[in-house]
Amino acid sequence: MNENHWFNIFRTDRRMLERLSAEALSTGGDFCDLYFENTVYFNLMLKDGAVTSGGCHTDYGVGIRVLKGERTGYAYSETTSEKDMLAAAKAASAIALCDAPAVNYGKVGDGIYLSSKGAVSPAPDFYPGITDWRNADINNIRSFIQDLETRIASKDRRIGKILIRASYSMSDVMMYNSLGELTYETRPMGSVTASAVFFSANDTRTKSSSRSFRMGSEMLTSALAEEMALEVVRGIDASFEAIRPKGGKMPVVMGAGASGILLHEAMGHAFEADFIRKGQSIFSEKMGQRVCKAGINIVDDGTLPFNRGCGNYDDEGVAGQKTYMVTDGILTSYLHDRISAASYGVPSTGNGRRESFRYNPTPRMRATYMESGGSSSESLIASVKRGIYVDEFSNGQVKIGEGDFTFYVKSGYLIENGRLTAPVHDINIIGNGPQALADITAVADDLKIDNGIWTCGKEQNVPVSCGIPTVLVSSLTVGGE
Repeated sequence: MNENHWFNIFRTDRRMLERLSAEALSTGGDFCDLYFENTVYFNLMLKDGAVTSGGCHTDYGVGIRVLKGERTGYAYSETTSEKDMLAAAKAASAIALCDAPAVNYGKVGDGIYLSSKGAVSPAPDFYPGITDWRNADINNIRSFIQDLETRIASKDRRIGKILIRASYSMSDVMMYNSLGELTYETRPMGSVTASAVFFSANDTRTKSSSRSFRMGSEMLTSALAEEMALEVVRGIDASFEAIRPKGGKMPVVMGAGASGILLHEAMGHAFEADFIRKGQSIFSEKMGQRVCKAGINIVDDGTLPFNRGCGNYDDEGVAGQKTYMVTDGILTSYLHDRISAASYGVPSTGNGRRESFRYNPTPRMRATYMESGGSSSESLIASVKRGIYVDEFSNGQVKIGEGDFTFYVKSGYLIENGRLTAPVHDINIIGNGPQALADITAVADDLKIDNGIWTCGKEQNVPVSCGIPTVLVSSLTVGGE
């Protein structure tokens, strides 16, 4: 499809884009961009054995941003009428030129906003061959969640309640800026969450599974239903038997996959360049320095096919790319949007993201993970005399400036004399991000990207994903008995 397809969706044309850009810069702005969005959201809910609710709504509009030095003006319109868009352009221009004091982090350089001058659609397609959710048969989606419920219920007699939610969307996005770059694409998203409540004697446990992909309805297969059903019941016996161990400083082995959320929260945010520019990150002065053991690579990736956090473009029209934040243990890149890239005189890394057209883009992660190392997960566990193995974290708190973090352990085991023994619960892992990085002594060869419904809430909610191989941190504080 050519640009006229998107012009028709948003009832505009190139002449109007140029006029809006000129209006936005008419009082002296350095740069402006326009972000058009047309998103249709759907959802279905299964509860108490029946599909009890569902819904559909559309979000439509345009956001206009004007940059003047270090000042940003932003306004949006929920229509794309000429009158309303021009009014938003004037408002954004006025806000950018207000008398609020500017903070001098460096001049916004002319042209540094570019990722690659003149880049236009199409970018590489990281979600090819998808079925448009807007054309999906609702009966097939209902059949999938009913099949998923049946599979879960059949796997454990202790299950008393099951709740399943399927949500899905299609987003038409078009972006234009004062450098003449026009980009556009259609972004799919499909998500399924299943939760079950288990009853045993006088105790209960809740276990869940989720999957989310930039795919269409072709993701709803019987294989996915079986995979999720098995995950819901996996480890439930250990959960009922779990103990609260003695706390203290000890080695912690983080299991592959979902425990990558600690990497996202305790370390990834501190690499986002808005925190760096403001001096709020513990990594602000560490570019080019060693931050962890040689051989460790930490990546923020926008190019994983069908991945929830990835995209053909970010929300500033910069093509998706793979960024090595840490290379062989050395800090080699921050995560940049166009503004921070201008401040540092480097290309954007494609991390300018926003929740919707109502929001200004800021540096945000995409799919954040550590690459595999050369050890085995078994050897990491075998090397620990007494410690904790963590399957999954939840409910983390992080101080970006200091790097301190606390995470609740959702699932884990004691390690005693190199073996996994008693399951544990009701404990926290407490540490410092830079110190935890420095204390990673071994990395296994089993990188796993977790495809659950991860959403990052840094003032705005954006979809992300995370992953990690099994890693050994030599010392963290375990909050137990």
